[in-house]
Amino acid sequence: MSITLTYLFDPLCGWCYGAHPMIEKIVQHPGVAVTLAPVGLFAGDKARPMDAAFANYAWQNDQRIAQLTGQSFSTLYRTNVLEVTGGLFDSEAATLGLVAVAHEAPLCELTALKAIQHARYVDGRQTSDSAVIADILAEANLQAAADHVRQRSPQLIALYRQRVEAGRAEMARFAVRGVPTLIAGQGQQRRVLPSDLLFNPTNDPSMFLAAVS
Repeated sequence: MSITLTYLFDPLCGWCYGAHPMIEKIVQHPGVAVTLAPVGLFAGDKARPMDAAFANYAWQNDQRIAQLTGQSFSTLYRTNVLEVTGGLFDSEAATLGLVAVAHEAPLCELTALKAIQHARYVDGRQTSDSAVIADILAEANLQAAADHVRQRSPQLIALYRQRVEAGRAEMARFAVRGVPTLIAGQGQQRRVLPSDLLFNPTNDPSMFLAAVS
């Protein structure tokens, strides 16, 4: 069995965090190739300030994700991320970090995404902050990528824009409005898969693989 997938995501998307265990299982399956495609859904001009109304909305949504997937959303996350006055919901820094990892250690990008998600949703760290992202990457033994994030070199910014523009182009091509989204196939045979296949408390990939094989 040979399956080619493109994974549209944003590192600050709670549903993408919920889907991550299933993505890990899918990637480990023989014959499955997954390309990560960050879309900058909450980056730059799409970022927004954190306020009480948004924090409450996000927390309620997170509880639903937790029930569906078993993923943890800690009190530290609620207190130190959602409820911080003047905070920002901006995925640019986290996406820059992943682009830096893809450049320096491409086989580690999915692992870096997991580390960033865990830092936010479990450890309650502010992953909209570039310095925090650099620290997370360094702790994951991805020092070269961490240095790129701290320096914000023109090369990294150019790579970031290229990746995000490509991801957004895929969203537009398939009329996708949100993430996580998986696109299966190659060439003219590509199709969007139902996202609910990614949410299963047992994280059993058999139903997903049967749907795409």
